[in-house]
Amino acid sequence: MKPLDTQQQTARTWFESLRDQICAEFERVEREAGSDARFEYLAWDRTDPSGEPGGGGVRGVMKGKVFEKVGVNVSTVGGTFEGDFAKTIHGAGEDPSFFATGISLVAHMANPHVPAVHMNTRFLCTAKRWFGGGADLNPPIPYEEDTADFHSVLRSACDMHDPAHYPRFKEWADDYFYIPHRKVHRGVGGIFYDHLDSAEPAAWDANFAFTQDVGRAFLDIYPRLVRRRMAMAFTDADKQRQLEWRGRYAEFNLIYDRGTLFGLKTGGNVDAILMSLPPIAAWA
Repeated sequence: MKPLDTQQQTARTWFESLRDQICAEFERVEREAGSDARFEYLAWDRTDPSGEPGGGGVRGVMKGKVFEKVGVNVSTVGGTFEGDFAKTIHGAGEDPSFFATGISLVAHMANPHVPAVHMNTRFLCTAKRWFGGGADLNPPIPYEEDTADFHSVLRSACDMHDPAHYPRFKEWADDYFYIPHRKVHRGVGGIFYDHLDSAEPAAWDANFAFTQDVGRAFLDIYPRLVRRRMAMAFTDADKQRQLEWRGRYAEFNLIYDRGTLFGLKTGGNVDAILMSLPPIAAWA
């Protein structure tokens, strides 16, 4: 992989820092619940189709008392897209070379009253440069208070940069996190954004600052929601509802999720890519 330029290294450093902050907070939640669960990390290397080194990443997974399974991955990869896949990527239609760095997180919770969650932010370079990402809440048993608080914090993060961001990115999430064959949304939404053009230095600075604030917003709100619900009693029926909901989540990630496809098409670590799948699921 080519040496990283200043923007690429700066973005990579932030995503790794955010990973460290999130994992430390999640481990703190486990200790509060009387668990000594910790993240286990596995580094992986990627070989580009050209045969040259293509970067890699670190897969982090924790299985505990509160977090039945949570994965927090960071990766920094580069090289060339294979075949026609390049034509599906922003700015890679004529030149298939690329660089990508980012963080991806999915948490599946032991208690069905605690919402599952997904978050990722990323910086990509082809013939263009852009940021993308977002976060969305996926409760098996929704609570209006949790949904409102999650969206409020994301709205505040958006409003610091552009009042038009939140309504636009909320609608984008609603459209994207939808399971067409079930005709249902994956959860209660959040924000999703992509292709924030960052070719100019001023645009890069602004979009990087926004992407950082999305990460900070997630770190602020999600642990609060976990602590609010993690000690609630639940029934067998509640657990069955959670398992069936997880089946829907798995369907989306395997059929529609663009991040899953990108990881597989670029030769990423399969276990890291599929860490988003729940440990146990059910279909009625």
